[in-house]
Amino acid sequence: MKLGIRKKVIDININTKIVKVDPGNLDYNIIKEAADIINRGGTVVFPTETVYGIGADALNDEAVDKIFTAKGRPQDNPLIVHIGDFHDLYDLVEEVPEKAKILAEKFWPGPLTMILNKKDILSDKITAGLDTVAIRLPANNIALAIIRESKKPIAAPSANTSGRPSPTEASHVIEDLMGKVDMIIDGGKTYIGLESTVLDMTSSVPMILRPGGVTREDIVEVLGECSYDPAIIRSEEKIVPKSPGQKYRHYSPKAKVILYKGSVENIVKRINIDYEKYISLGLKPGIMSTVQTEKSYEGKTTICLGDRTKPLTISSNLFKELRDFDHMGVDVILAEAIDEKGIGKAILNRLGKAASEVIEV
Repeated sequence: MKLGIRKKVIDININTKIVKVDPGNLDYNIIKEAADIINRGGTVVFPTETVYGIGADALNDEAVDKIFTAKGRPQDNPLIVHIGDFHDLYDLVEEVPEKAKILAEKFWPGPLTMILNKKDILSDKITAGLDTVAIRLPANNIALAIIRESKKPIAAPSANTSGRPSPTEASHVIEDLMGKVDMIIDGGKTYIGLESTVLDMTSSVPMILRPGGVTREDIVEVLGECSYDPAIIRSEEKIVPKSPGQKYRHYSPKAKVILYKGSVENIVKRINIDYEKYISLGLKPGIMSTVQTEKSYEGKTTICLGDRTKPLTISSNLFKELRDFDHMGVDVILAEAIDEKGIGKAILNRLGKAASEVIEV
């Protein structure tokens, strides 16, 4: 089903309220205020374990419109619906397959989004006209408290300007969405730093549409089978996306990103050569290194993402450092690829979406 063009223009000149909340010691006055905003059709930004999300009542089309307007998000890019309890799933989908129950038992609350056949209670605005919906149960006390207090399913994509690196701390949200949302809740730095894994449960073999914190290896261990959508390997502008992150260029800083793949030795050698080339062209390059390689770039503008042997240290810093390079005025970012095992697959997926060029060395 094709969506019509929205004619209504939403006013996004909003007096945004910014509050701090300790996820380990919730201020329920703020939680209630945030839930009230959701129930009035407003927008609230809150942290999850993955990235910050911009939330609105998933059952209120005008509220959902405010998400698209604030982000500048294409309407054919479906949203993820967040719930506060597993049993809320039954209100939103036609059927909960046995495999989905098994995965929920293992990974919910957590960074796993499941694609299921939706009920009519969810409008086409949420699902981009599809008969399926993406749903997850987040593992963050602030997010869960707001969802449960509002007693509503909450649509919540990443709280950034569409196409920009996703926000992993409140300062990133303020940079992108100040004056465009009703409330921003500062709950500290997110833990994983990459959006959730999106798993299509409507295919015969569960298929990962977007890799994330729950890996293919994790799912295979539980279900015995799991595949990758070919769109993860090759970007297709003509595909009809069933999941956020499938179709459009994402996660991009202002600087051009070049991703280098190959052996670590060859990557370091080529990056050092290209760094000097960009200097000679009058550009300001920056290098995205790892603990194992940062000493190979001494004297150069470098940010160390983390440890190659501990990819979670890289995922938690990736989007922040892409933004930091912009603040440094870098023109081109030279980024090292890492091993694709486990969450490394998700890291390379995001870097690949951010990159203008991939160089095999």
